[in-house]
Amino acid sequence: MIPPDHIRLLLCEDDAALGSLLAEFLRRLNFEVDLFANGEDAWVGFRQRHYDLCLLDINMPQRNGFELLEAIRQAGSEVPVVFLTERKATEDIVHAYNLGCDDYLIKPCPMDVLLCKIRAIMRRCQLGRISTETEFELGNGIRFDSVRQTLGDEHLPARESDLLLILCRNANQTVDRNLILRQLWKQESYFASRSLSVYVNHLRKHLTPTTARIIGVHGKGYKVII
Repeated sequence: MIPPDHIRLLLCEDDAALGSLLAEFLRRLNFEVDLFANGEDAWVGFRQRHYDLCLLDINMPQRNGFELLEAIRQAGSEVPVVFLTERKATEDIVHAYNLGCDDYLIKPCPMDVLLCKIRAIMRRCQLGRISTETEFELGNGIRFDSVRQTLGDEHLPARESDLLLILCRNANQTVDRNLILRQLWKQESYFASRSLSVYVNHLRKHLTPTTARIIGVHGKGYKVII
């Protein structure tokens, strides 16, 4: 994982007491924290600096958490976003994930749970950056070229090629299912999840001539064994 003193967090919380408490807790663990009291100031700050993770309330003045997340995603940023909010209605939670949040925590949330969530998300993000390879040997002399989108002599559809690339760059390691959904579909909806299962099955058929295989890890994600 990235060392904590290299992780910069954007914290947006309009409750001054809670915001100060959270910021102090995270700073004592060597995270860099920029605290904002409203969504508009947070948006201005986001555009001025690089952040590794955003921790947002929903009920905020000037620009609420949903609007802020939507602006972040429309700007093309894939920075992880975690909501920390009192709103527990199912429609709010679903809406948050459909907008592209990475986690949704209900206040009051124990500090140690929040810390575990942040660390888990940063591990997943780091996992996706381990390799920049574009070609892979998948056995029986068959190579996968992600630039040409070819597996041996076969041309792969773009989405299948992108999925195989994620798995190959993390070969022999479990890749979180939600991480794949966010990277390829920008959401974690039911339909995106069903589509992922379909593409995995397609890839398994494409891999038949090779010695590589994709296995599902129950409750977690997928890994390609090379």
